[in-house]
Amino acid sequence: MAYDGIITYAITRELQDRITLGKIEKVYQPGPEELVVLIHTRNGNVRLFISCNSQSARVCLTTGSYTNPDQPPTFCMLLRKHLQGGRITEIRQRGSERIIEIDIEAQNELGFSVSRRLIAEIMGKHSNIVLIDIESGKIIDSIKRISIDVNRYRQLLPGFVYQYPPEQDKLPFRAVTSETALPHDDRALMSRIGGISPSISRELLAECTEQHNSSVTSTEPAMKLVRILAAIDSGTAVPRVYLDDSSAAANRISGSAGVPKEFHITDLTEYEGLTRLDFAGISECVDYFYSNRETSNMVRQKSMPLLKTVQAAHSKALLKKKKLSEDLLSAENSDKFRLYGELLTANIHNVRPGARKATVTNYYDGSLIDIPLDEKISASANAQRYFKKYSKARTAIHEKQAQLEDNERDIAYLESVMQNIESAQTVPLLESIRDELEQTGYVKRRAKASQRKRKPSRPEPYRYKLRDGTTVLVGRNNIENDYLTTKLAAKTDVWLHTKDIPGSHVIIRLEDGRTLADLPAEIIYEAASIAAYHSKAGSGSNVPVDYVAVRYVKKPAGSKPGMVIFTHNSTVYVDPKIPESK
Repeated sequence: MAYDGIITYAITRELQDRITLGKIEKVYQPGPEELVVLIHTRNGNVRLFISCNSQSARVCLTTGSYTNPDQPPTFCMLLRKHLQGGRITEIRQRGSERIIEIDIEAQNELGFSVSRRLIAEIMGKHSNIVLIDIESGKIIDSIKRISIDVNRYRQLLPGFVYQYPPEQDKLPFRAVTSETALPHDDRALMSRIGGISPSISRELLAECTEQHNSSVTSTEPAMKLVRILAAIDSGTAVPRVYLDDSSAAANRISGSAGVPKEFHITDLTEYEGLTRLDFAGISECVDYFYSNRETSNMVRQKSMPLLKTVQAAHSKALLKKKKLSEDLLSAENSDKFRLYGELLTANIHNVRPGARKATVTNYYDGSLIDIPLDEKISASANAQRYFKKYSKARTAIHEKQAQLEDNERDIAYLESVMQNIESAQTVPLLESIRDELEQTGYVKRRAKASQRKRKPSRPEPYRYKLRDGTTVLVGRNNIENDYLTTKLAAKTDVWLHTKDIPGSHVIIRLEDGRTLADLPAEIIYEAASIAAYHSKAGSGSNVPVDYVAVRYVKKPAGSKPGMVIFTHNSTVYVDPKIPESK
């Protein structure tokens, strides 16, 4: 990732302008390795986010919302005690390292002024957040305590004198001048210059005539680095995020341009083929990159166990379908049992007691037929046995057909749930799908305490505007599908769904007395394209979509969420597409 010394420098410059002399109003700790500091500045309140997570360590201003634990962690309480009400006096970057120091003047319990320093160390798996007393240089506490068992050189424990991480024998990037000769190899460049990431190292060499040659040196990389730093100092640098939009299916539901791939405060030539988003400030850029990347990772982590559970239930339902189909086929071939019973009854006098089979004439076609017998019972009892088998098979046909129909509905429902899980882009949406599976019995219900804490999610279907201004609503899961179709939609609205393909319920809202008959064909096709887009066939073409007035859509009693029946429908074939207005 590109959170290197240059990004740290840009963040520090921004924080110096934004929060110096700001007053710390509140400190929160939403996660075990995260802090959110509410700061009152002359331009209003801002929130400073500090993370020492190994995969997403960063410092930046944030506008995101975070869920705080009911009971504040110990480190959070300690920061509130020492920093709350304090005023930020200075913010600095240590050398060219990814270390940001925030000096704070606060008051202790006796009302005396004390100086504290909050240090954010952004160093991958060694990242940490440390609070020290400036006067003594001793550690008050750290969010991750490091003992001698973990690190013999440097311990981060209360009461210990704070030591900086060991310095590297490199030239700080801010000491580079336009006359500094640098090697034309990215690894050699990183070994020579401190505080630059692999991506910026490659960017510095992007325009060099000869690359990947450590024996060749020139001032070209240094001149480019100096220009980057000058842009940061002058405030003309444009932070940007590069988005990977290659996996369109993974991003189409969220409407996102893609998954964040890399970011920096300057051009990264190697990512020129990707979608690029520019930001006004470096904090906004960093916050967007990590928030969206973490959301994607969290959704993927939470969706996998849920998807596996549904896939297992789906496989079980398919196996049941196969077994039921075999039983039904066997039951449908039961006419021979009736024939055996009739022929045995007509030939009882010809059947020898104790025989294992009887060869009789089939009076329907005149052929000879062998009938297997149970030698332990009489011919009459064998005949009755065949009649019972026939009767049982005929009864089974109706039972198996009913079971097969129920099982087909289960399969269709599970396929729709899998589609919803694969399309889900937020954790709350996955939670609502889990609630649905708990209601239908496919997932074990969680403890009542955890259910009480979570508020039921409010339906928030996707909304689109068609070319004539008509609103189209799209359900994000089966619960919302039911809500849209059975509660929100008027009888005159239009309902759409992909034909025999798992997908979302789509509603065209009609106002001013309009009906389906009043809709132009191009509007129906446009809405149908949205329905195709929000289905399992979203990446295909020529997708069949049914549409009908809502009055003809019914939800059978006792059916699972999202399952409906409908009549009077028409079908169009469209390519999946959504309008730009969402």
